[in-house]
Amino acid sequence: MKTKPRVVVGLSGGVDSSVAAKLLLDQGYEVIGMFMKNWHDESVTISNECPWMEDSTDAMLVAEKLGIPFQAIDLSEEYRERIVDYMFSEYEAGRTPNPDILCNREIKFDIFLKAAQKLKADFVATGHYCQKGEIQVDGKPVYQLLAGADPNKDQSYFLCQLSQAQLSKALFPIGHLQKPDVRKIAKEADLITAEKKDSQGLCFIGKVRLPEFLQQQLKPKKGKIIQIPENLEVFQKLQMPVGIATEDWDDDILNANSLPIHFTADQGKILGEHNGAHYFTVGQRKGLQVGGTGKPLFVISTDTKENVIFTGLGENHPGLNRFGLFVKNDEIHWIREDLALRLGESAEYVARIRYRQPLSKATLIMRENGLYVIFENAQKGIASGQFVAWYQGEECIGSGTIF
Repeated sequence: MKTKPRVVVGLSGGVDSSVAAKLLLDQGYEVIGMFMKNWHDESVTISNECPWMEDSTDAMLVAEKLGIPFQAIDLSEEYRERIVDYMFSEYEAGRTPNPDILCNREIKFDIFLKAAQKLKADFVATGHYCQKGEIQVDGKPVYQLLAGADPNKDQSYFLCQLSQAQLSKALFPIGHLQKPDVRKIAKEADLITAEKKDSQGLCFIGKVRLPEFLQQQLKPKKGKIIQIPENLEVFQKLQMPVGIATEDWDDDILNANSLPIHFTADQGKILGEHNGAHYFTVGQRKGLQVGGTGKPLFVISTDTKENVIFTGLGENHPGLNRFGLFVKNDEIHWIREDLALRLGESAEYVARIRYRQPLSKATLIMRENGLYVIFENAQKGIASGQFVAWYQGEECIGSGTIF
């Protein structure tokens, strides 16, 4: 008869998941280490950065040192279907995907969780820098996704699509620690990963050359780079109306400030050529290879059908900065379902549109067609396909895919 709760730890071969496994063991859990192999194609992986063979070996050595069972699981087929194909289709449509957020929702806390449950696991654990809380609402347990204690490493944004069911089975053993403390624990335990540098690549793949990766399916094709002037009439509507409460904005004001602007080639001048609009994202500065503009040039919009990139001069260009964004009804996700806005309701939160971005004050407004997120200060480089996450203090309340 099982006496200890059983937890399967996703051992990535890095220091964070190694220490997560050790801490769980110290806390009296029955721990099993599992390495996820999500990728086979070495041609686009920078092999000396994060080869999966080395990671798998390191994960196995950590499990051996801790005296816990270890196994590797090949999820590359599911990863390709759910993450890689999604990435290609998003880039092809001119949107900017976030594979790490999807990897957590679709792989670590779905496919991997189900594999762990086949091993009769009560929980799965990862080395994420975030924390889990539990409160009672109407007499029922409600799980909270809380920021990690280390402000430089907080990864709650990457978990902003998790559901109550997924959170109920999740453990984040290092979330209360600072990164230097994690390395110290690993060193004291003589774990091989103690000094290993952090991987910066795609979730459980390693560092990938994104252009080469995209070129596997999205072939290069020449197109125009157009510079859009600052004085277009459409930009005159992009400002917070003075003296009107945000929740009283009419649909015209909301849409002008929240929906992507569609430009045409005749609205600007040709600056040069690019190799494919699907390789670029809103807010991007590098890779345009256009000189002599004085101020830096930024991508403000892409049109993958016409294969055109629209750019703006300088970081204060009105096409680069927006006060709002929109999330369609079927893309809205509430971690805290009890706080979901009903039609006509609004609420004030703090929100971010990318990892490690400082949280900004925002008003969420629920309308019939979806959710508007209006920021107190204009946000730079709001990109379709990325995720907005909103917080109440340290708690991530919900998220959505930006339209």
